[in-house]
Amino acid sequence: MIKVALLHFCFEDYTVGLANGLAKFAEVILIHPEQLSQRYQQVLDPNIKTISFWKPRIRDPRNLRTLYQISQIVHQLAPDVLHVQEANNFWYDLSLLFQRAPIRTPLVTTIHDVFRHPGDRDLVFGSEYTRRIAYHRSHHLIVHTHFLQRVLIEQFQVPAQQVSVIPHGELGSLYQQFAPMEVAQVLDRDPHTLLFFGRIWPYKGLKYLVEAMPIVRRVIPTAKLVIAGRGENLTQYFPQGCDLTPYEQLNQFIPFEAVAGLFERSAAVVLPYIESSQSGVAAIAYGTGTPVIASDIGGLAEMVHHEQDGLLVPPADSLTLAQSIIRLLQDRALQAHLQQGALMRCQQDLNWTNIAAQTIQVYQKVCFSAIVT
Repeated sequence: MIKVALLHFCFEDYTVGLANGLAKFAEVILIHPEQLSQRYQQVLDPNIKTISFWKPRIRDPRNLRTLYQISQIVHQLAPDVLHVQEANNFWYDLSLLFQRAPIRTPLVTTIHDVFRHPGDRDLVFGSEYTRRIAYHRSHHLIVHTHFLQRVLIEQFQVPAQQVSVIPHGELGSLYQQFAPMEVAQVLDRDPHTLLFFGRIWPYKGLKYLVEAMPIVRRVIPTAKLVIAGRGENLTQYFPQGCDLTPYEQLNQFIPFEAVAGLFERSAAVVLPYIESSQSGVAAIAYGTGTPVIASDIGGLAEMVHHEQDGLLVPPADSLTLAQSIIRLLQDRALQAHLQQGALMRCQQDLNWTNIAAQTIQVYQKVCFSAIVT
């Protein structure tokens, strides 16, 4: 059985889903920040061994010591493969640059975002450049869409044989495990409630959804939008004197226990993005059987199957967005069809067992190449 060390600094929900899937095929050691260890222990496969490390704030130079400790952990484990989730951490990227070549343990890296999102102020300056080190120091890269695969090959000259496309697994079932049992049992879906969820930065296109809402409410006066997530100050989207009745604003970090409930009470999740690599929000929506209305752009154009599990609309087009929302909210049969389509995806390409099986094939390919060379 192949031995895999799975290291992550972020994208923790994705990593936990992948680890649980891999545990069916491999010996998995999950190496992650101690701040996350307690939170996720209850949802991890009991066969997964966990090792935690202290993760300083990103600008803290003590990150160098942490990375040294991680390298020692990996050395002692001697895994067949080290699989790292894209760190968005320039300390980690620089550590790859200064490692002696060739790197002994085959390194597989999942790249969730090739470029820095417009307006994303969470990333440290320079990290969009240092992350390129991982593109070329890894033995193999995994991305979630063919759109990102083309970008890596064409713009960053990564050899095509070193980039595999494996879909982003569903995340709804993970968050359902965090939801209090009594809430999950009584929750009803509101056929006129929309959800905008996640970090609120300019690339998420909230501006266009807010512009669409008055059009929607002229046809469906009971339509409501829940805005849940932290980021920008929401007052910029609502001019003085604007009617805030149709909006529920939760401009804060959403507790894990509350995430599934927000999706399950909504008729649809709206992703009016103007730029997209892929979407963890859509991955949560599918796992909760919630239809997605999304911009036909970037990785979203591949992730959402138009008219099957969601609706695609042109980006930055408030009128067309409003028309698609009205169509969905007025058509209960369409809602049911898309809900069923979303749940079916969770048994097919977005299923973690299927994703893990594809990931194991990547590991085997990388290990074989290491033996040959």
